[in-house]
Amino acid sequence: MKHEKKSTRKSIVLIGPAYPYRGGNALFVSHLYEALTDTSREPHFDVTLINYSLLYPSLLFPGTTQFDKSQSVAMRLPSERLLNSINPFSWFQTAKRIKALKPDLVVFDWWNPFFGPCHYAVSMLLGAEYRNKTLFITENMISHESRAIDRLLTSIGLYYASAFLALSDKVAQDMKPLAASRDSRTIYRSELPIFDFYDVPESASAKKEDFGFAPDNDVLLFFGYVRKYKGLDVLLRAMPQIMRDNPNAKLLVAGEFYDEPEFYTGLIQELGIEHNVKVVNEFISNEEVGRFYNVCDVVMMPYRSGTQSGILSIAYGFQKPVIVTRVGGLAEFVDEEQTGLVVEPESPEAIAQAVKRFWTLRSTIDFAANIHRRVQQNGFGQIHEVFEQILRDIR
Repeated sequence: MKHEKKSTRKSIVLIGPAYPYRGGNALFVSHLYEALTDTSREPHFDVTLINYSLLYPSLLFPGTTQFDKSQSVAMRLPSERLLNSINPFSWFQTAKRIKALKPDLVVFDWWNPFFGPCHYAVSMLLGAEYRNKTLFITENMISHESRAIDRLLTSIGLYYASAFLALSDKVAQDMKPLAASRDSRTIYRSELPIFDFYDVPESASAKKEDFGFAPDNDVLLFFGYVRKYKGLDVLLRAMPQIMRDNPNAKLLVAGEFYDEPEFYTGLIQELGIEHNVKVVNEFISNEEVGRFYNVCDVVMMPYRSGTQSGILSIAYGFQKPVIVTRVGGLAEFVDEEQTGLVVEPESPEAIAQAVKRFWTLRSTIDFAANIHRRVQQNGFGQIHEVFEQILRDIR
């Protein structure tokens, strides 16, 4: 009798947000799932995606909705919506389901201390069998707007991690004390993928008129939800000087305000820049993202804090240069005066000078070509090999 050869393909359970949830974390999890299950790579992995049935309670979510309302969603992945972040009964159910799947590796996507109790419970309930088979991907070690309790919740949530995968050198450095606290847990490295699947309009110049701009206007783009740590107010305070240096300069602010919008609209009026700033206060659907990036000349990231950023990954996907502040790990992903510029944070003057420098450089520097080369070296391209190494290292 002829016996079938038993498959040696490794199995992974990936726990994280995915469609129908929106935002950068869901995009990352989707890209990771696609990369690990890519059948053109051998060996590829069998991945079960465990999604959330409830991510944030409505009272704790500052935006209008947690769900992706795009008409065309690029990655509607198969997932099991089991995990409720605040329902302990679901934590038991999730752990039971994972043990039934008998994976070779359990992977948690970690980005916010709010999930500390939930992640602690699930990883604890998996038992001793998975003590050396639990990887936490640390997009951030703690949240950007951290509170005193966040470090405690982080240490609780990551307690049963047997290894970490950091997406920037800054996060890897932040993780070292925690990794060393128990058996010198290994920290692996990768990067965010380049988010390049958005629909792109055929003509950038024609679309500038959609925002009330002239075809020859030079457009700065601030994209993504608005919170204090992202420094939009610093950028607004830089605009008068930017406008003096370049009267054609316009600022396009696109994204949902999680802060009170009246603070920003009041600041715009106080500075007298209302004719040079266009604000679109709404979550931008997937099919609309290209409209905003394609009309801009440079993407502005005046952050007060940060690690890596999905906004930068989208910018590089559209081959758009960036101006970022030297906070967290942002500068790691910018080749100075080649793919963008890096400035000190909290300084309208530094931002204005960087924008002026950018106007000068763009006549001699092919930013798009440099970004294309940078994208080819993106660390996420080796994520398959990283997971092969992690699975080899499991004892």
